[in-house]
Amino acid sequence: MTKTFTCIYHFLVLSWYIFLNYYVAQNETDKVKSKIFAYGGKWKYMTLLNMLKHRTAGFGIYQSGSFRQLLQTIFYGVACLDDVLKRIRGRKDMTFLTAFRDLLFTTLAFPISTFVFLAFWILFLYNRNLVYPKALDTVFPMWLNHAMHTLILPITLTEVILRQHSYPSKKTGLTLLAAGSFAYISRILWIYFETGTWVYPLLAKLSPVGLAAVFSLSYIFIASIYLLGEKLNHWKWGDMMQPRKKRK
Repeated sequence: MTKTFTCIYHFLVLSWYIFLNYYVAQNETDKVKSKIFAYGGKWKYMTLLNMLKHRTAGFGIYQSGSFRQLLQTIFYGVACLDDVLKRIRGRKDMTFLTAFRDLLFTTLAFPISTFVFLAFWILFLYNRNLVYPKALDTVFPMWLNHAMHTLILPITLTEVILRQHSYPSKKTGLTLLAAGSFAYISRILWIYFETGTWVYPLLAKLSPVGLAAVFSLSYIFIASIYLLGEKLNHWKWGDMMQPRKKRK
């Protein structure tokens, strides 16, 4: 029963993220909205990249959610494929596919989704103009903002509760997370050098030293979230799904 529910849940979440990707893609045809995606397209935003993580089975936002959306679409696509193949072949573990699913969730999906939720709403409540100027309310519907920056946390936490995930060693996990963070920061800097405009208004207010401090603190924050995810996984499932983790 639990396996069936988990399979249905993965399919529903995958469908949800595919719909969000489609909705955002349609908005790019609007002349006003398309200007927001200029130079780097929707993928310049962390929220949109995260959505694509659930879209392995098929087929931003405009702020910190792009990267998360891409990742979520890919992840849930992989999770659905893993569920289906296990049912068809009657195997408990698809080895490589299951390991890839767990690696995606533990090192990218969970930490990035949680980071986007916390960082976005902390800054939004402090001064929304730093991440989501009020002018965007007239361009994008409120439900889309909540879909990309609010629902991400309960969806991710539900995955923690429903499915056991094997964590890699801390060295491997934090290294992969650092590589993903570096790639995204490089993208932000490239867009700035090409256009002279920062993706996030907050960055325009900082000096070079301030930027370095923000990027460094952001990684420390997201690395802490990664470690929190490992603790939550251990609290819910114990050590039974930690066979690949090297003990010191």
